[in-house]
Amino acid sequence: MAYLAQPEQQQKLEWLDGGEFAVLLDSAATAGQLTVGRFSVRKGEAPPYHLHTREDEVFMLVKGTALVWCDDEERELAEGGIVFLPRNVPHGYRITSDTADLLMICTPGGIEGMFRHAGRDKSTPRPEGYEISQDVMAEAADRYGQIILGPPR
Repeated sequence: MAYLAQPEQQQKLEWLDGGEFAVLLDSAATAGQLTVGRFSVRKGEAPPYHLHTREDEVFMLVKGTALVWCDDEERELAEGGIVFLPRNVPHGYRITSDTADLLMICTPGGIEGMFRHAGRDKSTPRPEGYEISQDVMAEAADRYGQIILGPPR
């Protein structure tokens, strides 16, 4: 079950607000055990307030700063900080530094399907004016067990 992928072999997707989500390990590579991804984003990037019904999530702020909401409690997350979010716990975040890198680990795997469904594979030409629509985001979230509870915080 060992798996190795060099950076150029990792799928890179355009994500919210023009940021990037790199699929480092997907459920196919880990026999469904986990998904590992990396976000490279800019100030203000914030997903809708949501919860996961299928997986637990860990994310580490490798670079940058953010505000994190968990069950409506707001906390600051400094560079190097880590968060564990069990399934069914409402959460969200907003990047407060100019740029940020976040490492995401979800178990079991499968959430990468949501990013692939709603995001744009960066190995393909970018359509003029491309952005992720709210409809596509909602469809992807529903298909992969995410419940959107409200707008970004």
